[in-house]
Amino acid sequence: MRLKDKTALITGAASGFGKAMAERFAEEGAEVAIVDLNGEGARAVADAIGQAATAITCDVSKAEDVNAAIEGTISAFGKIDILINNAGWSYPNQPLLDVDEETFRKVYDINVLSIFHATRAIVPHFRSRGGGVMLNVGSTAGIRPRPGLTWYNSSKGAVNLMTKSLAVELAPDKIRVCCLAPVMGTTALLETFMGAPDTPENRAKFISTIPMGRLCDPMDMANAALYLASDEAEFLTGVVLEVDGGRTI
Repeated sequence: MRLKDKTALITGAASGFGKAMAERFAEEGAEVAIVDLNGEGARAVADAIGQAATAITCDVSKAEDVNAAIEGTISAFGKIDILINNAGWSYPNQPLLDVDEETFRKVYDINVLSIFHATRAIVPHFRSRGGGVMLNVGSTAGIRPRPGLTWYNSSKGAVNLMTKSLAVELAPDKIRVCCLAPVMGTTALLETFMGAPDTPENRAKFISTIPMGRLCDPMDMANAALYLASDEAEFLTGVVLEVDGGRTI
């Protein structure tokens, strides 16, 4: 049990990468808070896991919701050892001038401002406990950007760099901060990233740019997160781990 006696809060955990992380962490002995805007979906995931899980409805773009999620997790399990900022959002692939300001702000509110809120809420708790682990979900989009997703790409570039800066500043507190940068994955956002038309031919064209020849599976992310969150990675911080089958080489 690689996460025995650990408690993890995972945002965006009602589906996709976050759901796989929650299930994998529970298998390895962790108690998990399933945090998602989709409260019904979060409850379904928590119910399937059992007593080691609790569901919390949360809009990660709102400070009061994030604070309540952290307080609710501590109330349920007594502590938080691992916080995973996984929740994210994108608009459909389109020319950059077609994206309006409201959409731009929503991308940054969910992908970037959420980490600001989470950091302010969790760092005092981690400091009181003598340390902790924060994992942020960035993207290969912030390393090797694709046309049609400029503002999304920039938000994930911010996540990737923010992780490194947080790691440096929080290292004296024994708080490790790392990042996972997946290539396009088999999640609900896949069609959004692909753009129109989302055809088997266009998917095959993109997959041909991935040396290992496939998209990122949620379990790829879950296993990578498990390693970074575990004590096996105790000397790793500021790492942006590319879960990409070689896409960014």
